[in-house]
Amino acid sequence: MSAFTLAIFKPHLLKNPVAYGALEKLIETSGIRIVTRKRLQLTEPQAKQFYRDHEGKFFHRRLIALMTSGPLEVLILTGENVITRWRELMGPTKVLKAVYSHPNCVRSLFGLSDTRNASHGSDSVASFQTEAAIFFPDLKLLSDDNGKTKS
Repeated sequence: MSAFTLAIFKPHLLKNPVAYGALEKLIETSGIRIVTRKRLQLTEPQAKQFYRDHEGKFFHRRLIALMTSGPLEVLILTGENVITRWRELMGPTKVLKAVYSHPNCVRSLFGLSDTRNASHGSDSVASFQTEAAIFFPDLKLLSDDNGKTKS
């Protein structure tokens, strides 16, 4: 059974069509499939809702500013163990660490800084369900008894 995860391509990545195309190819060759996507401009209230767990952290304002600075793309991805596989493909959050420890990961290839690290991925089924509801409120994805998500 396939699982689902949420991915976000951050605004600075979308401003670079060559990088965006390379990321699309990277996902395609990984065997992860895109279920749906939407491009949108986050408002400040939406960004604050999405990043409410980071409120009060030193990088929160900078993150909100980045995420509202231009269009971003939100995707739902699917595949076996997709949460783990997408997070491995993204690599470490800290770009400098990613460059040295995972040179072929998304954040090493396309990240500019720890905030502008190119992408986001849900860290659990519960996070996926909460995050997906923000961007895809009409998409009904249910969790089965094993904690995997199914449509």
